[in-house]
Amino acid sequence: MQKIDTVVFDLDGTLLNTLEDLADSVNYAMRQYGLPEHTLEEVRAYVGNGVAKLIERSIPHGTDHPYYEQILDSFKTHYALHCEDKTCPYEGIMELLSQLKEQNFRMAIVSNKFDGAVKKLNKKYFNRFISVAIGESATVQRKPAPDTVYQALAELNADASQAVYVGDSEVDRQTAANVPMTCISVTWGFRTREQLLESGASDACMIKTPQELLPLLLRLQQEW
Repeated sequence: MQKIDTVVFDLDGTLLNTLEDLADSVNYAMRQYGLPEHTLEEVRAYVGNGVAKLIERSIPHGTDHPYYEQILDSFKTHYALHCEDKTCPYEGIMELLSQLKEQNFRMAIVSNKFDGAVKKLNKKYFNRFISVAIGESATVQRKPAPDTVYQALAELNADASQAVYVGDSEVDRQTAANVPMTCISVTWGFRTREQLLESGASDACMIKTPQELLPLLLRLQQEW
């Protein structure tokens, strides 16, 4: 039986409910350029591939829009100032991280949110549990490329064969497959159970609450 000793988490939709702050910053940028604003559910569907893709999906003609770069910059500026206004950990997350730390699991965050915001949010909410937090930057490919996960594992001195990835979207599943490592999908985030199943997730590696993670890790460990 091989020991699972490392858990790599996605951030948005997995540890933190960031949707309202993301939507507020998207709509701020839309207003600056006279573009239609979006509902919370529309923004939920747009997230998962980084902020550049979020803005591409939010504006008419995407990257072909003549002010795409300026709109993206407007979003980034607003979000950097307001990324903590309504954001909070999902219910049960802090207790889960405490339990994992007590049992000596290594933990990291790997996100497609830009790196500065990832580190800022980790420092505010999870710093006593998680020492490694990596986001999108010019120096490393974003998910679903495995590069940020490899970087996190290296900083933790951890092995992918003893690690799992926990995330809420199809991008997280693709990322884990590209490492490769086991992916545990969560249904409390930005994708529904049905959407996750359609993307190829398995019920056997899906959890509805943070409290289900530790028992699943124990079960997976017995199966390995």
